Amino acid sequence: MRKIKEVLRLRFELGMGQREIARACAISPSTVHDYLKAATTAGVRWPLPEGWDESRLEAALFGDTPPAERKPQHAVPDFRSLQDQLQRHPHLTLQLAWEEYRQANPEGYRYSWFCELYGRWRRKQDVVLRQEYKAGERGFVDWAGATIPLHDPISGEIGQASLFVMVLGASSYTYAEATRDQQLTAWISSHIHAFEYFGGVPRLLVPDNPRTGVSRACRYDPDLNPTYQEMAMHYGIGVVPARPYRPRDKSKVEVGVQVAERWIIAALRHRQFFRLEDLNRAIRELLERLNQRSFRKREGSRASLFASLERSALRQLPVEPFDMSQWSRARVNIDYHIAFDANFYSVPYNLVHELVEIRATPTIVEIFHKGQRVASHLRGRGQGQVLSEREHRPKSHQAHLEWTPSRMVSWAEQIGSNTTQLFERILAEKPHPEMGYRSCLGIIRLAEQYSAARMEAASARALATGACRYQSVKSILKNSLDQQPLIELPALPAPPPHDNIRGAGYFSEEV
Repeated sequence: MRKIKEVLRLRFELGMGQREIARACAISPSTVHDYLKAATTAGVRWPLPEGWDESRLEAALFGDTPPAERKPQHAVPDFRSLQDQLQRHPHLTLQLAWEEYRQANPEGYRYSWFCELYGRWRRKQDVVLRQEYKAGERGFVDWAGATIPLHDPISGEIGQASLFVMVLGASSYTYAEATRDQQLTAWISSHIHAFEYFGGVPRLLVPDNPRTGVSRACRYDPDLNPTYQEMAMHYGIGVVPARPYRPRDKSKVEVGVQVAERWIIAALRHRQFFRLEDLNRAIRELLERLNQRSFRKREGSRASLFASLERSALRQLPVEPFDMSQWSRARVNIDYHIAFDANFYSVPYNLVHELVEIRATPTIVEIFHKGQRVASHLRGRGQGQVLSEREHRPKSHQAHLEWTPSRMVSWAEQIGSNTTQLFERILAEKPHPEMGYRSCLGIIRLAEQYSAARMEAASARALATGACRYQSVKSILKNSLDQQPLIELPALPAPPPHDNIRGAGYFSEEV
């Protein structure tokens, strides 16, 4: 459903063509056509109506039948792997390779067509497409391979700062920034700073496949990190990850990284930095020189080309910058809470054992189920905190938690003094008052079957006999002992004198 939403957004909000959408979403153009045709037939437009979750969208477009993905007529041979094997094994022939292919794919291509397809593939390997980018169309993103030493002024340890680079396609205008690591926070923050530096955003981003940006790298079907995709939606841009092991897809940033390493990292090799802020200040000065530096084979510079060609073509920045969030998944525990960042957050109890998505900002934790928000909490700052909402609990649990010790004693006072003394004694005899909650709640439940007079008499009998327990009070009422007079047993007579009975005074005598 996420890809269907992205197809609708790129089509109706950005006006992209079907082939561009197919490349951005890593699906076939025919699939894009099917999605748009289904949306047109169903009258669905972007943005989606408020309250539509993934199930509602799927039902509106396809009814009860999920969209079917088209499969190729025959299994396509892996010619890249075949080429590598032919180079490593001089005695391997196409005939043997085809026979192994047919063993794995009995319905695959015949030998003549297999050889024809392999020949076509080989003839295209040395063909290179010269990329020409429109102004404001693409921005290329990557981390530089080289790092910059960052010294700790207290411990003397030397860390390595990473260099983030973004290059615009038409003008090669470059932004660079040092970060302490290559984690998600640094990745997203650097994007935001780059957009602010450019004063706008391109229509498409072409990143490499870092784990912070792409959850699962694949040549045909990559999955974006949810936070990265959310940032793209906030700025109204599409993301087209480069194919794995295809540096030509991002050749612009490859050259930009190489230039940044030569004119920034190499230029700082004799300087020591103790704070990241000082390092980025020095990078910004060198970055201005780099963008102002004249081209060798054409007139102008990156800065002049950006000012005359690309600045006006960029999309405007939104009013508010992106509020970075962290996405994760969790399964709802039997106590209708999920664990996140060492704390526990409640969700509606009917989602027990369900898989939910968590969106966390520095202040808020939101929980989604099938694309619909089901809970929202203020983010806990400690560890082991339990943040619960009353309406998330079943009715029985809500009623149980409403009975506090003070409320139990107040209820007993309405019955009588004996019942009040019984409750106070039950709560006092336990190491913690909560341990007596169950006995008190059980006695309160008995009041639904017996009158207040009988409850008071049963409490008096329990106090007199020392049987201050729920089971004892229940037995007294069940056997109607509360309606019988309490017989006081006579005191036991004193034991007769005997030489073997020494008494307490014996032990107090001094030897």
